[in-house]
Amino acid sequence: MTTFVDRVELHVAAGNGGHGCASVHREKFKPLGGPDGGNGGRGGDVILTVDQSVTTLLDYHHSPHRKATNGKPGEGGNRSGKDGQDLVLPVPDGTVVLDKAGNVLADLVGHGTSYVAAQGGRGGLGNAALASARRKAPGFALLGEPGDLHDIVLELKTVADVALVGYPSAGKSSLISVLSAAKPKIADYPFTTLVPNLGVVTAGSTVYTIADVPGLIPGASQGRGLGLEFLRHVERCSVLVHVLDTATLESDRDPVSDLDIIEEELRQYGGLDNRPRIVVLNKIDVPDGKDLAEMVRPDLEARGYRVFEVSAVAHIGLKELSFALADLVGRARAAKPKEEATRIVIRPQAVDDAGFTVVREDEGLFRVRGEKPERWVRQTDFNNDEAVGYLADRLNRLGVEEQLMKAGARAGDGVAIGPEENAVVFDWEPSVMAGAEMLGRRGEDHRLEEQRPAAQRRRDRQAERDDAQREFDDFEPF
Repeated sequence: MTTFVDRVELHVAAGNGGHGCASVHREKFKPLGGPDGGNGGRGGDVILTVDQSVTTLLDYHHSPHRKATNGKPGEGGNRSGKDGQDLVLPVPDGTVVLDKAGNVLADLVGHGTSYVAAQGGRGGLGNAALASARRKAPGFALLGEPGDLHDIVLELKTVADVALVGYPSAGKSSLISVLSAAKPKIADYPFTTLVPNLGVVTAGSTVYTIADVPGLIPGASQGRGLGLEFLRHVERCSVLVHVLDTATLESDRDPVSDLDIIEEELRQYGGLDNRPRIVVLNKIDVPDGKDLAEMVRPDLEARGYRVFEVSAVAHIGLKELSFALADLVGRARAAKPKEEATRIVIRPQAVDDAGFTVVREDEGLFRVRGEKPERWVRQTDFNNDEAVGYLADRLNRLGVEEQLMKAGARAGDGVAIGPEENAVVFDWEPSVMAGAEMLGRRGEDHRLEEQRPAAQRRRDRQAERDDAQREFDDFEPF
């Protein structure tokens, strides 16, 4: 049974926003109390958060589909719908979030670090929120937006200060078991270690973590053996320790050639050239191992390596090695730049940015792309003529119709709003002014009109006539 998983594909779905409510207040002696439809609730987010108690991605391997709850729809009496509950997914420290193409979306290091993997949809506005001085009784509400749907990949990269690397059966697991309280599986056959093991070492006043990486073989950086699966666990380590077997029974191997092969694999994997190295000649408790260690040590020191002769079984040379590693870890920590306070980056919108684009694609088809137009389309109930007219008014105020004219659109041309795979397409009919002014104000109830003072009604009607005349005078037919 699988007990350690460090790479999974996760399908996350945020909650949909609740629909707004179209309602009219009614009570005795107040048959026309005005719109009182509440707003829909926000959909829940899917949030990845680092939790120190989680060490593997096993849960997501068994259950890769995760969804947050939807927001509740609004109700009459100005009652807003309940927001959807965020879905918080705990992940191990050192988890990297990637998209399907392999692009890094987030690098989660440090307890409590979080990333919103899928954002919940906005709740739709009810007709009470849509009411205005010119639209006193809207007969429609906005729909809630759908939540994000994403397929992401989670990769775990072990967070440790020191990494033990070397051939299978070089004694890495034995070494970590005596340097720390970790209890990895130890046996006398290759590839005993199938998962990275972590241990905590205390040397004087320095406390650091050490990782036992599964054995590497030639071709590991190209996916041979277990190398490609676990080389990424070396990336975050500050210090690399080459554990070389001085008592190997294989006639074609020796500590120097083992070191050259592992270094070549690390070089091909990339990104590890600047890490300090230490060489550990292990198993010197074996007579032949002691002799071989004394033979190759001058050659290794001539290459610039610090060499330690140790025996994990006989506990020889461990104290010196532990304090040497603590010194290197301390230097690496001191060299790291201090974390700066969180800065808020403000990116103001350019003064000439209309917030949307109009592109002519095929003959007679124009595509409108932009955050606002696409969001407004998602919020529109196309079964409600008044809601469709409200969308037309919003697009007209944004300047979409003007840009279509400049792009050469003519009556009857197709206009698509949104991406090709999920667009709303309609035949464009240019208007001299927004539909609300041509058809009479959408959302106006003549019974409410009669309740206003006569003088106010006359002033409002005159203001409407003046606005319509100005729009007509400014209009230039194409």
